[in-house]
Amino acid sequence: MIRIENLVRDLNLVRERSPLIHNITNYVAMNNSANALLAVGASPVMAHSLDEVAEMAGIASSLVINIGTLEAEWVKAMLIAGKTALDRHIPVVFDPVGAGATSYRSRVCMQIIEECRPSVIRGNASEIIALSNANARTKGVDSTNSSEAALNPAKALANETGAIVVVSGETDYITDGIAVETVKNGNPMMARVTGMGCTASAIVGTFTAINPNFLEAATHAMFIMGIAGEIATRTSKGNGSLQINFLDTLFNIDEDAIRQNIRL
Repeated sequence: MIRIENLVRDLNLVRERSPLIHNITNYVAMNNSANALLAVGASPVMAHSLDEVAEMAGIASSLVINIGTLEAEWVKAMLIAGKTALDRHIPVVFDPVGAGATSYRSRVCMQIIEECRPSVIRGNASEIIALSNANARTKGVDSTNSSEAALNPAKALANETGAIVVVSGETDYITDGIAVETVKNGNPMMARVTGMGCTASAIVGTFTAINPNFLEAATHAMFIMGIAGEIATRTSKGNGSLQINFLDTLFNIDEDAIRQNIRL
């Protein structure tokens, strides 16, 4: 069960320590994710070159791997960074963008999971279902399933991989295969901002950097995402202003905002 005081503690730890979060992510989300990490108090680095990923992963506090814009050299870099992080006991967060959309994406997902053994896997419902069912298909990178429909597949995936599995949706579900945490904060308008899910994975990576209880860390991260998004939509006229308002809210979020808006 999540305690507000623990959530506030972790947010303060992020801001005190400013952990280095190594992101190998996609072109679409790179700027959004970096700004969100800066807003919450982390230190982002976007490094995917084969010449430096091992060294960068080795000095980072966590690694976030996101396959949104797949390319063969990037996949090599992801595997090198992931294995380095694994060897050094650095948490790895994997975002399987579009898993199930093509056979290539599905193969890469399985390879990353098998070789890098992510600490946390975060995706939308269709992606999580696809990872737990090789015959499932997604609609590009968008979810065609409800998050509730992915809960049992998420539990199965967590038990199979040993990772904490996060399903994003109207309700977020976070599970270790047995325990399940839920996050009901958020707003449907958030889905109209590109890269918001990728940003969630980056925030999850930030919280795993300061809390070794990855179930709790991932849940705290999703609450911060949801609360910030919910507050930001109140003053947003559309998805354009929401992008800016979300970053500002993430920068300013504090204990009072959490206590006033959290839905436990």
